[in-house]
Amino acid sequence: MSNFFAQPDALAIGKDIETLKASGLAEHLLEHKFFAGDRPSMSILFKGSLNAFNCGQLLAMYEHRVATEGFIFDCNSFDQWGVELGKVLAKDSREVFASLQNGSKTKADCIPAGKFNPATSALLNSYISNM
Repeated sequence: MSNFFAQPDALAIGKDIETLKASGLAEHLLEHKFFAGDRPSMSILFKGSLNAFNCGQLLAMYEHRVATEGFIFDCNSFDQWGVELGKVLAKDSREVFASLQNGSKTKADCIPAGKFNPATSALLNSYISNM
């Protein structure tokens, strides 16, 4: 926890060349130990454990941050082309879950061969086998 509390200070304050020289640091190490600081950071503490309520707070804060960055950079953070592609591809996954839910397929045969790339198929298989 000491590192948890120290990291935001390190990011905010940094360490300038003058301070490093005053500490007697060898000249050849100055460029490695220099850190400009003035870096934004965010620290999050939860009371208790990471439960559904705390997770919801975390997600809301993250989405707020993403939306704010979108306003600053003049882009729609939640409607990018990659998101649109993901929505199209998600239909295939939804069909797999629907076939399991309505009982038309079993866990063993719910993923059509060649429908997904190998990494996605493996991920889906792992998820479905642990449902």
